[in-house]
Amino acid sequence: MKATMLSAAIALAATGAMTGFAVSPAAAQSSREQNCDRACLTGKLDQFLKAVIAKDPAQAGLWVGFRQTQNAELSPPGGGIWETNTGMGSLDRRYYDPQTSQAEFFGTMREGDKQAVVSLRMKVQYGQVTEAEWHIARDGDPGITGDKNSNSMFNVDNLIKNPPAARTVPVAQRRPREELVAAVNSYFDGIVAGTGRWVQANPGCLRLENGQGAPEWALRGVAEEDQDFQTASDCRSGYKGLNIVNVQARRYLMVDEEAQVVVASATFIREPLNHKRRNSFMEVFYMDGGKISGVYAAMVYAHPHLPMPNWAPYEGNYPIAPSVINAR
Repeated sequence: MKATMLSAAIALAATGAMTGFAVSPAAAQSSREQNCDRACLTGKLDQFLKAVIAKDPAQAGLWVGFRQTQNAELSPPGGGIWETNTGMGSLDRRYYDPQTSQAEFFGTMREGDKQAVVSLRMKVQYGQVTEAEWHIARDGDPGITGDKNSNSMFNVDNLIKNPPAARTVPVAQRRPREELVAAVNSYFDGIVAGTGRWVQANPGCLRLENGQGAPEWALRGVAEEDQDFQTASDCRSGYKGLNIVNVQARRYLMVDEEAQVVVASATFIREPLNHKRRNSFMEVFYMDGGKISGVYAAMVYAHPHLPMPNWAPYEGNYPIAPSVINAR
């Protein structure tokens, strides 16, 4: 019996040596899933975008279980923007988070003679691209009411004139990722509360939504008694008029610690039975001194039947739109 067990152990060890797995199965699995470092992510994102422009998923390095959404709708490899694009646009910013093995492209892509505002989150596992989450805003997209006379805000020319900086922040000036995420969460909390007074943001912080917004970084005159920043022109201002009851499905997707950038996604929820559409977006937050200095959003007003954001832990229609409930 002992001889049989010893023989089995020797055989198992030999099999492991021949297959290159001299470590335990758990350790081997961990090795396969190990994070992609900054250089790795840089190469993977470049390869992926080149494949999109070439309209050829075979060049993208996709995992067998690759999952992709565009404005929360599932899209097969080669579908959507892969088919409609006619090349990279005038703006190209890229961010990397080795800790989560994710990369972000924020910029523009051409579709014929127009440019769309694009935010792409890409994840790498097993040495391949496993996820791609696109937010794509186009001129003439449906607006907040969804009717043909209501268009989404959009100003790609303004975005190109006032682009997010391409930068590497000196190490001494960087803040921890947890602190950066907390500051971004205070922005969403402020929107829900209807006041910017507790938002962790620098005075004059820029806010561009699909490129639309004030390009200046300085505050206009703010009344001393205006603690809610209703008369300001920065990213803390005007919350009371947004008619948003909650910022739900908040996801802090990645942090580029070298650039001091946070990429986040969420959905703006209206009052129950309000005919106005949910606003789904992916935003790039520039942070200085641990506080927000700029917000760059790619956003859409989602059709009531669309699942939002359609990513874990909110894979379903979140929340279920009143129109769907009432139709049952």
